[in-house]
Amino acid sequence: MLFAVASRDGKEINQHFGHVERFLIYQVEDDIVTFLEERPVEKYCRFDPEHPLRAHTLRDTADALRGCRAVVCSMIGEAPKGELERLGVEPYVVEGEIEPVLRDLAKIL
Repeated sequence: MLFAVASRDGKEINQHFGHVERFLIYQVEDDIVTFLEERPVEKYCRFDPEHPLRAHTLRDTADALRGCRAVVCSMIGEAPKGELERLGVEPYVVEGEIEPVLRDLAKIL
């Protein structure tokens, strides 16, 4: 199972979905967490609290996340959360060390 993780340091889940410029892609299989690659994306948030749904950016991000079962981030707005769900990618808001969090999520998905 593949996960896209929003992390500034590669150790903790500590980045807002809208601030990500690259997702870290991990595979979890038989309780083993393996880092696979980084996938660059265009930053969704422009620091405008009234920003509209940027559908083209979300489509591009969803394309970059192809094959991932879930996105794991520290925060996500309602508009992108709903759009990801519509596109079949489960968003999870959680903070903590990447590997234990992904192991726990893999058990419930």
